[in-house]
Amino acid sequence: MIVINDEFVTLDTPSGPMRTHIVRPAAPGRYPGIVFYSEIFQVTAPIRRTAAFFAGHGYIVAMPEIYHEFEPAGTVFAYDQAGSDRGNTLKTTKKLASYDADARAALDHLAARPDCTGELGALGICIGGHLAFRAAMNPDVLGTACFYATDIHKGGLGEGMHDDSLERAKDIHGELLMIWGRQDPHIPLEGRTLIRQRLEEVGSHYTWHEFNGAHAFMRDEGPRYDPALAHLCYGLVLELFHRRLGPGDLDG
Repeated sequence: MIVINDEFVTLDTPSGPMRTHIVRPAAPGRYPGIVFYSEIFQVTAPIRRTAAFFAGHGYIVAMPEIYHEFEPAGTVFAYDQAGSDRGNTLKTTKKLASYDADARAALDHLAARPDCTGELGALGICIGGHLAFRAAMNPDVLGTACFYATDIHKGGLGEGMHDDSLERAKDIHGELLMIWGRQDPHIPLEGRTLIRQRLEEVGSHYTWHEFNGAHAFMRDEGPRYDPALAHLCYGLVLELFHRRLGPGDLDG
């Protein structure tokens, strides 16, 4: 299925306008919506290609610029030390409430679109995995996939580096798909164990996968990319979204 990938919307948030990239099936019809959160580098080429993959399978994918209040619209950081430093600085400069308000704005936009069925999910990679985890705390998010979600285990997201994501895991009522790399130094075994124990404590509906992969094994640029593993993981995500969000008009 051909997708269009040049639609942008600007959403109002309490911290200012948020440019959001949209990809969706070109065929007319109504489709489920997914909020897709990027890495700290914002909406890079690998992120856009991942979004196009899911749009081609029948989803409207919205990619917010997570640092919209700090950088001009369209800003993308390079996959280098300078880009990493800037992204990591902003990660703990932005207020936690602003991340949550951004999620609500993106979800509301998708739900209000005439081409959306109103069935909503979330997806994220790296910091985006953490943001997707928090987006799942909204009751209308039915399914969420988190790839190597950083900082959940140590509560390090947002200004003050003292988030409440583990505490608020009890507010997640949709289904979670948690995917990790065993060789990822950002989320060591003890961190992964802490998160899983909390999901068990609160009775989460979740699936848990750990693979032999490094951080960013899904990114199709750089030496850590594992194409075979990425292909497998995409299938897991599609199964979750198809089952929880429905197919929309893709098969109609």
